[in-house]
Amino acid sequence: MGSDNNTGMERRLLVSPKSRSDGGDESSAAGDGALTWSVFIQELKRLGYIAGPMVAVNLSQYLLQVISLMMVGHLGELELSSTAIAVSLSSVTGFSVLIGMSSALETLCGQAYGAGQYRKLGTQTYTAVFCLLLACIPLTLLWLNMESILIFVGQDPTISHEVGKLQIWLVPSLFAYALAQPILRYLQAQSLVAPMLTTAGVTVCFHVPLCWGLVFKSGLRNVGAALAMCLSNWLSFVILALYVKCSPSCAKTRVPVSMELFRDIGVFFRYAVPSTVMICSLEWWSFELVVLLSGLLPNPELETSTIATLYSIPFGLGAAASTRVSNELGRGNPEAARVSVRTVMSVAAAEALLVSSSLFMSRRVFGYSFSDEKEVVDYVTKMAPLLCLSVIMDSLQGVLSGVARGCGWQHIGAYINLGAFYLCGFPVGIVLGFWTNLRGMGLWIGVLVGAVAQTVLLFVVTMCTNWEKQASNARKMIVEG
Repeated sequence: MGSDNNTGMERRLLVSPKSRSDGGDESSAAGDGALTWSVFIQELKRLGYIAGPMVAVNLSQYLLQVISLMMVGHLGELELSSTAIAVSLSSVTGFSVLIGMSSALETLCGQAYGAGQYRKLGTQTYTAVFCLLLACIPLTLLWLNMESILIFVGQDPTISHEVGKLQIWLVPSLFAYALAQPILRYLQAQSLVAPMLTTAGVTVCFHVPLCWGLVFKSGLRNVGAALAMCLSNWLSFVILALYVKCSPSCAKTRVPVSMELFRDIGVFFRYAVPSTVMICSLEWWSFELVVLLSGLLPNPELETSTIATLYSIPFGLGAAASTRVSNELGRGNPEAARVSVRTVMSVAAAEALLVSSSLFMSRRVFGYSFSDEKEVVDYVTKMAPLLCLSVIMDSLQGVLSGVARGCGWQHIGAYINLGAFYLCGFPVGIVLGFWTNLRGMGLWIGVLVGAVAQTVLLFVVTMCTNWEKQASNARKMIVEG
């Protein structure tokens, strides 16, 4: 009898999305899955409400690094290159891993919120915080020994010493990330974007004068930039934590810490591991490996001075796609999820053309953001066409990866990303970068080849998705635990 009741409840939830206060209009608008103009405009507004602030949030996180590099760039090429490598290694070995692990909550919290399982959001967030803090322990040991590792793999000893020193100063940022990222996903799943946007703005405004003072006035030079990043990341966490604790908007999903968080560790890692591989393998490591490998090329200071900063926009769009798709699948609303995917892909294509065109037209002055050296500016100008193509591919695959996280098939995305990059893009980049005269451009071509392969495969998988089955699987996971 109990099983029959549960089955009946699940069936009612699957066919009654209007019982959710925020899902009724979406269901009626997208009931047949047809993307008419009115449906497109409605979905565009919903995506824009989430995507705009998420773009700002991701951009602010990246701006902490970019602003620091801009200021350090005026100290000299050695300071710029060592800081660039330190920031890149921090992303490769630390920040990207924590962001990837926390992305499991885009599936777990997003679908739970859509299904009305509010208590699970708080419990899963605590589980994520615990697991991310555990991950910080081996990452810290790695960072403390970074100088020796870089010398062992053939990096310049002078740069390796500077990088190792900076990595030690960046260790506190690891723990700030481990605490803040699950909170960001917790808020994202509920479309509570205003506190994230406010936190991002306050953090950037705080970071600019702080970094300027620590770099130029305190005598710390590039160490001051690392310290400023740590303080800014901790400020971001404190603001978010205070909002979650005090805001009535989080009342229904805010739960006390309990032993229940340990029960979901296995489920969390089931999504966290492939989420990390999917986000890190190409979306992060591909670019960072280009920066790191460029240190093995002649004139490493110049090769490591061209830092891309434009991935925040598609990453924010991907976050919006993940939220909308996971919420709708949790509600048992497959047609609305399908409409969300079609709409966000259209937005991503338009954004890619706009950003790449703007970047190409400003290619002759873009380099001055990072250095006053004419050689660096000329090199960035030469690399601009490849960077524009990379922006287009990143925009499309960033959104498709967000769809994958919303659906909960991170394992498929992980296999695609690993194959596209390590079996396709990375070998091409190594051959062109070291066995020809293309050097840094050859490495970028390899990244672009991998991005094209990844985007095509993710697009095929998304177009072949059975959305009714995805909604059924989401309901089974949430209702049956």
